[in-house]
Amino acid sequence: MSKRLQIVMADEEIEELRRSAEREGMSLSEWARQALRRAQRSQEGPTADDKMKAVERALACDYPTGDIEEILASIEKGRDLH
Repeated sequence: MSKRLQIVMADEEIEELRRSAEREGMSLSEWARQALRRAQRSQEGPTADDKMKAVERALACDYPTGDIEEILASIEKGRDLH
């Protein structure tokens, strides 16, 4: 089932959007639907599966580990070399 969404905007804004839609070869309605879908997807963020894959990739790396004080001292020692 479809529903209508009404958005109040200034005439100038609507004309700018209409020109953008025309450049893409689509109606303003379709252009707006696609823009809203893109905006929604960009706010969703990573899924739990995406996060697990990131953790697995990080665990596969050979990062230095050890006592935090030793690591920080090593970093400072490296800075002294420059």
